[in-house]
Formats: sequence, structure tokens, C-alpha cells
Amino acid sequence: MEIKQARGIALELALTIRHDGEGGIADDIGDLAGFRSWLREHAAVLGAGHTADERHRLRVVALRKAIRALFAHAVHPGPRSRADTGRLMSRPKALGVVNAAASEMPVVPVLSWPAEPVATQSPVDGRPLTAVLAQAAIAFLAGPDRLRLRACTAPRCVRYFVKEHNRQQWCKTSCGNRARVARHYEKQRESGRTGHKTPTQ
Repeated sequence: MEIKQARGIALELALTIRHDGEGGIADDIGDLAGFRSWLREHAAVLGAGHTADERHRLRVVALRKAIRALFAHAVHPGPRSRADTGRLMSRPKALGVVNAAASEMPVVPVLSWPAEPVATQSPVDGRPLTAVLAQAAIAFLAGPDRLRLRACTAPRCVRYFVKEHNRQQWCKTSCGNRARVARHYEKQRESGRTGHKTPTQ
């Protein structure tokens, strides 16, 4: 997996927790059908053939919880996602979950000889899904994207995003529009409270 793809799939896993459009939280991998659909959607990055049963789904959900906790710690002192408020895993525990999952990746020594012999390690076939995702999260959090990671503060949004430019405040345009409308509404309400009415004659 290329480093850029690795960073991307870690964020994609975190984003399987999202706003449902009706005031609640949706979980794209909250059941087996959703989990299988997500795996198919990301097969180009994750590879095919991963076991998609309930046991593996629950392991990925537990890993996602740890990754989102580390994302919340990464954006501190900025706001974390509202979806993580009140049930955030501690950083040591989250690190333990991610590192334990990453260690399940079997590797073999590989010898190459471009000019001088060089020994590297290469993953073998049958890579565990949680190991792939955990190593992707490590690549993300240890790389430059961590410094640009933000939680979207638009009303109802619970997404994390990587800030692409200095002026970006929200994860997508629709969130920016919703935030501006909410801000305008709040200003109107405040001016209504503090405005002076002309006394009647």
C-alpha cells in the first residue's frame, strides 16, 4: 500500500461514523452488510479476500474507536468531533490497541541488490485487515497530515478532515454553508434580544 493511500484509508475508516442527516449519528459499518459494502468500496487499497464476518467487523469497530480517540488527541487543543464527546478512549489505551493490531502483520525478510545488498521487510500474503488498517493509522498519525487534521465544527457534523489550505474551516462546502446560516441566525436572534424598541406615543 502506498503511503498516501495508507493515510487516506485511516481517515476513511474514521469517517464511517457520520451525521445521519436527521440529528443523530450513523455508523456505516454498524452491521455486517455495511461492513461488507465498505470493504468492497475500498478493495483497491485494502486488497480483496479479507474475511467479512461478524468477528472481524467487531475487531475493526474496536480499532476504529482507538483511531478516532487518537485523532481527537491529535487535534487537541482544538475541538474534537462531537461523536467522541464523553466516550473517548485514553491515549495510552488507544495506542495499545493500534500497536497490537499493527503487530499482527506477518513480514518476511527480502534481499535486493541494486548496487550493494539491501535487506528489507515485506508483508506476506494473507495480511490481517486490522493490521492493514492499524499500520495505515500509524502512517497517518506519524506523518505530516496529523498537523493538518481538524474536527469539522459545522452544526451536526462529526467528521474529521485534513485541512487543505489555510482558510479551510469545514470538511466540505455544505458544512460551511450550514455553519454560515447558523451563525447568521444566531446574530439575528442576539440582535432581537438586545435591540431597543421605539416607545409608542
